[in-house]
Amino acid sequence: MRHTISVLVENKFGVLARVAGMFSGRGFNIDSLNVAPTHDASLSRITAVLMGDDSSLDLCIKQLRKLVNVVDVVDFTEGQAVIRELLLLKVKADAKTRSEIMQICDIFRAKIVNVAHDSVIIEITGDEGKSSAFLKLVEPFGIIELARTGALAQRR
Repeated sequence: MRHTISVLVENKFGVLARVAGMFSGRGFNIDSLNVAPTHDASLSRITAVLMGDDSSLDLCIKQLRKLVNVVDVVDFTEGQAVIRELLLLKVKADAKTRSEIMQICDIFRAKIVNVAHDSVIIEITGDEGKSSAFLKLVEPFGIIELARTGALAQRR
């Protein structure tokens, strides 16, 4: 089963390694992992999407709460959070295909952030379904490079 976890931690050396070690030690496969400082520079938020069963997840959350530098742990259930990801992708685009790519970007509210002679770089944010649908439509043009953040979550 897929779980989205948010862990608020003190912004200290080694905390990410201990948290990630806790996930792997409990048999979870980390699907995506994001870490960044919050509005308070002394705290960071770790957002992880994990694959595993519910009983292991409960034990994992209890163990996370026992770690010294962990401030808070939240397991987001379906519909309890706004979950988004960011994609940056470079797509082949010549004079013939550029307008079609721009139309697809308009439909998905994606932004073209860089234009070169033979390619464009596109930025798109949204849930996993939107990202996947967009990728399927632009894949025939030729994806040169792709970078994605993975999930970020905020309680509703």
